[in-house]
Amino acid sequence: MKKNIKNKLLTFALGVLQIFIGITAVLGGLGLVSDPSGTKVAVSLELLKNSPFTNYLIPGLVLLIVNGVGNVLAGIVTFLRSRYTGNLAAFFGVFLTLYMAIEVWFIGLLNFSQPLYFILGVVELILGLKLSKSGKTDHQLWIESTTSKLTT
Repeated sequence: MKKNIKNKLLTFALGVLQIFIGITAVLGGLGLVSDPSGTKVAVSLELLKNSPFTNYLIPGLVLLIVNGVGNVLAGIVTFLRSRYTGNLAAFFGVFLTLYMAIEVWFIGLLNFSQPLYFILGVVELILGLKLSKSGKTDHQLWIESTTSKLTT
């Protein structure tokens, strides 16, 4: 029973985290895609001088689609207690940490949000691995406990 409660808490925390990451990434990505010069979100094109990009369109699309829409969809999958929850979380956690590391590598450490989202990516990865390691989602554990109560 304790494992079931722990899995529920981990699943809930992961889902909230994924939705938060996703919504904020969608907002940031839309800002960059709608104005690739970066003016709308108060970032200078000068920051891209050491990167392979001449504007923020491609980084904005990746932020919007993968980190944004991807995490929102992964959050929905998490709340639906799918067996893919852990694997999706691990994938998007790794992707977010890499995105942030590459961003800092090319444009430098500019503000607190970069290390914050790096840490959020690591947390998402860890929660995903914990849920994958447990082998069963809380939904599967609930089904097992319900069926065992019915048979006893």
